Amino acid sequence: MRRLPRRAVLAALPGLAAGPGRAQPSAPEAYPAAPVTLVAPFSAGGAADQTARLLARHAPAHLPNRGAQLVVENKTGASGAIGTQYVARARPDGLTLLAARVASAAILPAIDPRTPYAWDEFTMLGLLEETPFVVCVRADSPWDRLQDLLNVLREQPGRIAFATTGPATVQDLGMRHLFATAGLPIDAGLAMPFRGGGEAVAALLDGRVQVLGTNLNEALPPLRDGRLRGLVIGTTERLRVLPAVPMAREVEMPALVSVTGWSALFAPPALAEAPRRAWLAALAALREDAAWQGAVRAAGGIPRLLPPEETRDYVRGQVTFYRDLGRRLGLI
Repeated sequence: MRRLPRRAVLAALPGLAAGPGRAQPSAPEAYPAAPVTLVAPFSAGGAADQTARLLARHAPAHLPNRGAQLVVENKTGASGAIGTQYVARARPDGLTLLAARVASAAILPAIDPRTPYAWDEFTMLGLLEETPFVVCVRADSPWDRLQDLLNVLREQPGRIAFATTGPATVQDLGMRHLFATAGLPIDAGLAMPFRGGGEAVAALLDGRVQVLGTNLNEALPPLRDGRLRGLVIGTTERLRVLPAVPMAREVEMPALVSVTGWSALFAPPALAEAPRRAWLAALAALREDAAWQGAVRAAGGIPRLLPPEETRDYVRGQVTFYRDLGRRLGLI
């Protein structure tokens, strides 16, 4: 019987041709090989939650593993600090990411030295969108114009309750910025805190508060269907989605343009190279993804995808702005 050469036998056995104890490694699984947890640091229905769910719906088509599961998990509390800190302490394997929002990513580190993370310790994958600030009341409110509301706040300070999502959020600082710009004390309104923008909108709709300044995407549905009335929106031009709502300079409040919500995708510090590259490619593809951009606009956002270094510069500028605003308002 003719024997095959030893080399031929080994070549026919996968994993043995390299010699004893040196099995050939299998090809790496495409990222992500397991479900990715996308942490939204505020409650369901808010801006962070909406951003996370849109990303979870559209991003997998642009990842190496197109069957990837992105699971949104709401970790709420402490003006978004609980969910944000959770991601800061997570393993940098790309399986835990943060739908970062301005409140917990920039405002809190800017004005509260107790914040349990630094604004710049994260792996910043990219800015995703901006969301204009809108001041609104119920449709049956006696205030048709912003000036009507300001007059009542001036004559009866502390009478009007406004909803916030914590002391270091756009909802809170935006309204206090409005009061100060109008020459009112920053406590002219009574702040009532809620766990997220969705809950704040619900509180306005059911009458627990009388006014709300918030991210447009949180208030857009009831503004569109007429349950809420917009008094001003912090933009430099009127928006097609709400053409009847006056922009900031039309009500002599141009300073409101500087207060805006935004979302970004953050990862834990020292993110592994494979997921980092995968997400940079995915976010680059989203710039050309008409479905994702259309969904963001339909929800009240403005797509603004920035690469990592530009995102870091953007967040740095926001930290500086809110630190200065906090000092002007006497909060620091």
